[in-house]
Amino acid sequence: MYVGSDLGAGTLDEMRRRLPGQFLMEGISEAYLIGMAAGLSMTGKKPFVNTIATFLTRRCYDQIAVDICMGNHDVRLVSNGGGVVYAPLGPTHLATDDIALMRALPNMTVIVPADADEMDRAIRASVGHRGPIYYRLARGGDPFVPQEESGFKIGKAILLRPPRDLVIVACGIMVHRALLVAEKLETEGIQAGVINMHTVKPLDQEILTRYFSKIPKIMTLEEHSLVGGLGSAVAEVIASAELQAPVQLKMMGIPDCFPDKYGRQDDLLEYFGLDVISIYNIAKQMVAKSAKCSK
Repeated sequence: MYVGSDLGAGTLDEMRRRLPGQFLMEGISEAYLIGMAAGLSMTGKKPFVNTIATFLTRRCYDQIAVDICMGNHDVRLVSNGGGVVYAPLGPTHLATDDIALMRALPNMTVIVPADADEMDRAIRASVGHRGPIYYRLARGGDPFVPQEESGFKIGKAILLRPPRDLVIVACGIMVHRALLVAEKLETEGIQAGVINMHTVKPLDQEILTRYFSKIPKIMTLEEHSLVGGLGSAVAEVIASAELQAPVQLKMMGIPDCFPDKYGRQDDLLEYFGLDVISIYNIAKQMVAKSAKCSK
C-alpha cells in the first residue's frame, strides 16, 4: 500500500488509477503519516510511506522510533532527494544526516540504492523481510551502475571491481563516481576495488574484514555527513575487529555543517570535494603514501 505526502500534481497518477484501493495521499503532516502507516501494518498491510527525505526523517523522528521501530512493524520508508539533491532549495531541504538518524534506531534497516534498477531489486528483496526499512533515493535519472549480479540481498554488499592497491566502499550515487575514479586510477597502474555497500545497516562486515589484512587501505564515499554515515559504520567495524596491522581509513563525505551554498547537486558535491577529480587525487595520495611507508 502506498502512503504519500504532498507530492506534485500529477505525480503517480498512473499508480492511483491502477491501484485505487492501495493509494493514499495525505496532506503535509508527516508525523500523522507515520502513525497511520504503523496502524496499517498492525492490520496486516505493507505500507510504503513516501515523501522528501528531510521531511520523512527529521519531522517525525519520534513517531518512527516509537510507532514503528519499537513494535518492529513492516513499514517501508521511501525518501526522495537524499543528500544534496535539493541544492536549489537550500539547507532546509538537504538530507545530509538521514542515514545517521535511521542507523541509530533499533530494528531499522537502511538501504541506499545506487540507481533505479537497484531500487527495483531492493523493493523486491523486502518481501518477507521482517521490520522497518528506510530507502534513501536520489533524484531519479542518475547514471546506471553496471552490475554482474542481477539479484539483491539485504545486508550483502556487491563487489564491482576486485582490489589490489585500494578498496573504495560507496553507496548511492557515489558508487558510480567510485567506478569512474577506479577507471582513472587504472590508467596510473593503480587497481582500486569498488564495493557497492547498498545496505548501510546491517553492514556487510564479512566483505570488509576480508580485505583489512590484505589491502589495509580503505576509502569510503557517501553523499552524507561524515558523522554517523557509511564511513562511521565502516570505522566501527575496524574498531571492533581484531586486526594484526593498522588499517588506513579515509572517509569522504560532507563535513559536520549545514551546507550554506545553493546551486546544482553537482555544484555542492564539488564544493565538498566529492567530485571525481578530487576523489581521484585523494585516492592516489593514499596509495603513494603507503608505498613510501613500505620502503
